[in-house]
Amino acid sequence: MGIPTPLTKEQAPAELHKVYDQMQKDIGSIPNIFGVVARFPAALKTLIQFYDAVMNQGKIETKYKELAYLKTSIINECEY
Repeated sequence: MGIPTPLTKEQAPAELHKVYDQMQKDIGSIPNIFGVVARFPAALKTLIQFYDAVMNQGKIETKYKELAYLKTSIINECEY
C-alpha cells in the first residue's frame, strides 16, 4: 500500500470545492492532511469541525497549539 497523495481542488469531489475555497481564503493553502482526507468527503467535513474546535476555542493561543502538535509529530517520528 502506497502513501496517499493529497487531492487538489480539481481532483476533489465537487461537494468539497466550497470547503477548499474557504480553507484557501482562511489560511492561504490546503494543508496536506486535509487534501488526503478529502478522499473521504464525510471524514473531511468532520475533521474540519474537530480541527476548528481544537484550534480556535479555549484559552491557549493557536500558535502554541500548533507547536504542540508539531512537537508531538517529532516525538512520534512522524515523517509525513
